[in-house]
Amino acid sequence: MAKDVLVTANRIKGRKKLMRITMIISCCIFAVLTVVFIILAFLFNGGKFTISLDNNDDLSTSLALFDNLEYKEVKRKLYADEIEFMDNISVKWLPEDIDSDKYEGSHNGDNYIAYTFYLGNTGVQTVNYWYEVVIDDVIKNVDEAVRIMIFRNGERTVYAKKNADTKKEEEGTVAFYDNEISSKEHIAVLEEVKDFKPLDIDRFTIVVWIEGDDPDCINAIIGGDIKMHMNIREEHILPNVNRIEKKESEEDNE
Repeated sequence: MAKDVLVTANRIKGRKKLMRITMIISCCIFAVLTVVFIILAFLFNGGKFTISLDNNDDLSTSLALFDNLEYKEVKRKLYADEIEFMDNISVKWLPEDIDSDKYEGSHNGDNYIAYTFYLGNTGVQTVNYWYEVVIDDVIKNVDEAVRIMIFRNGERTVYAKKNADTKKEEEGTVAFYDNEISSKEHIAVLEEVKDFKPLDIDRFTIVVWIEGDDPDCINAIIGGDIKMHMNIREEHILPNVNRIEKKESEEDNE
């Protein structure tokens, strides 16, 4: 009887020791994972999607950013609210009125980022301007299935990376410009707007999501991440020198 009690006590003691070891290992793993998560969150989720005017000190800028049409508080940079998690969705799930006048600034929804802002010409000269969306960094090739929808004055364009297999544009999209800036950065969208006159205002809505119907939206991109921002730069229109010289030459001949 005493032997049975001793064996049972040893088993209980061994079980408790094993539980303590298991608990310590679990805590260590949890701590490591927590640290890794914090690092990844800081590097890739900490930055917000931004829209900024190019800081060209050589030119007196005529462009101004603002996210409220009534107050028109001029800013050099705008910050869109981030979302903690983005699952894949279909473009069909986006609200039909996502670019309506009732939205200004951030108006994110389930699994998509949406931001509406205005660009105005506050100067006295007509200018051209370029807007670009730069992808700063990508983890696990999540950019293969990302969509960037841009409304400019109600006109919609959806941009996406070309299909990885066919190398053709995804249905209903314009292919990324895909000009590489560095080993990590590349330009996804690059567009020019001409003859932007004084007092003109362009309204933009930017929407970003992961397209679940994209053939490249596969399990391999789960846990991926992407960072991007938008730049707007002004291009001053120079007078047509050749035309002026020709006119002066004709006047001299007369």
